[in-house]
Amino acid sequence: MSAVRPASTRPGTALLRRLREPSPPQPERCSFCGLTLPPGHRHLVDTEERALVCACTACGVLFREPGAAGGRYRGVPDRYLADPGRGLDEDAWATLRIPVGTAFLFRNAALDRLVALYPSPAGATESELDEETWQAALSGSRLAGLLEPDVEALLLRRSAGRIECFLVPIDVCYELVGRMRLFWQGFDGGAEARGELDAFFARVAGLARALPQEEPA
Repeated sequence: MSAVRPASTRPGTALLRRLREPSPPQPERCSFCGLTLPPGHRHLVDTEERALVCACTACGVLFREPGAAGGRYRGVPDRYLADPGRGLDEDAWATLRIPVGTAFLFRNAALDRLVALYPSPAGATESELDEETWQAALSGSRLAGLLEPDVEALLLRRSAGRIECFLVPIDVCYELVGRMRLFWQGFDGGAEARGELDAFFARVAGLARALPQEEPA
């Protein structure tokens, strides 16, 4: 009678073990030339597909040239701004009709309107805002007037009786969406997701440059 092999040495066992184990993360590559990219690399916005694309420094510079690819791609800036003296109030928040505590707004150039999105377990949930609504809510916001279409967003959070508002690169908002999907648990997200949200907004606040105070009239 032949000997029974230990499970660890039976044919196919090692393959099955490898299939069960999570694959190591693959490095991101430039969408145009295939170059491996470091963490924290820049992005472009594909305005036709309404999507972010990864780009190396050289390709990013190339597509920022006027007329490159018919203007399809736009570079995402790296500025973070805050306006402590002119924040949003509860009336503005109610006018925007945002059903959750965190959202981001950006102007879609193709639609020529502001679009509101908020993180959810399924990703970014979108809601189009009509011109009258967002004008009523944001007419007093200097940050809204500075927004670059498609590539920057107003990042909002209503928490503990106050509303935070920052102008940020659009890719930062989608980073937040990804983190919430990763950590979300239960109906309200859970303690871990809330901790991630606190840390995320603390980082944004640390990067944000305050707009100069307005001179008295």
